[in-house]
Amino acid sequence: MMSSSSSSSASAQERKFGAEKEIRLYNPYDFYGTSGGASSGAADLYRLPSAPEFLFTEEAAFQRRSLGENIQYYTGVGYLGGAVLGGAKGIFDGIRSREVDDTTKLRLNRVLNASGHTGRSIGNKVGVLGLLYAGVESGTWYLRGADDILNPVLAGLATGALYKAAAGPRTAAIAGALGGIAAGSVVAGKHIVRRYLPSL
Repeated sequence: MMSSSSSSSASAQERKFGAEKEIRLYNPYDFYGTSGGASSGAADLYRLPSAPEFLFTEEAAFQRRSLGENIQYYTGVGYLGGAVLGGAKGIFDGIRSREVDDTTKLRLNRVLNASGHTGRSIGNKVGVLGLLYAGVESGTWYLRGADDILNPVLAGLATGALYKAAAGPRTAAIAGALGGIAAGSVVAGKHIVRRYLPSL
């Protein structure tokens, strides 16, 4: 009697275990075809786009900075870069102009004065160049209606010529040519970097 009851309980447990094995758990991502595991594309479900997203299609078609953004960017970067380079040059000049009988405090004061004066002067000059370049580049784009490599070159020409206009036509022409060459070289280098080093 005990053997029959034990065998019936064992068979009941086997049936219950078999039924549990046949149960398939609910996967909320079956609709996306990701039930096959990690290799089936489950990682693609939460892959976010790397390109910027725009609310309106007009914003997506307008792939350039506005006049105000251009002025802020070029003027700020120009002043900051010029101040850093000028400060470094001032430090070098201050160290080089020290005298034998100078105390440590006097030498430090000389270096600080030279770096501050030179950094401020060069930063102002490069900031003015950035301001002129931003205005001319945005105006050139507005007049031409095209955004290509010719805009920066024309902006560089006009910036150099305007910056040195008070020194005479010959100096202004040379400065304009140098500005156009510099702007064209920067734009060409940027395109080369984007083409051959896209990860940067």
